[in-house]
Amino acid sequence: MTALVLELKQGESMILNGAVIRFKTRTRLELNTQARFLFGRQIMREDEATTPARRVYYALQQAYIGPEDERPAAFAAARQVIEILRDAAQGAARAGWETLLARLADDAGFEALKQARMMVRAEAFSRA
Repeated sequence: MTALVLELKQGESMILNGAVIRFKTRTRLELNTQARFLFGRQIMREDEATTPARRVYYALQQAYIGPEDERPAAFAAARQVIEILRDAAQGAARAGWETLLARLADDAGFEALKQARMMVRAEAFSRA
């Protein structure tokens, strides 16, 4: 069995299967089973979801780490917002939203989060 090894710094947080874990000391963690997790800068607080792309990222984050029975509805709600943003976008932004929708259609939650992070960066770049 292949294990995933993570090193987290003192004070960093991790969300593991919906539970928030804060590390009091530098920690090396080994995950031996499949789990849904986010850590460090992957975690967005609700008050940081201040732009359309950030709101999508936050919605996907909550769907990804949320309770199993709530995940389908949360992903469906995020998908509706993404479709609206896609329809209003042009060029590279539209292609980015299309890619994000494809990740969701493939049920690739973590890959969708990665694409959403790219959309957040692109949005910040276009506003600068």
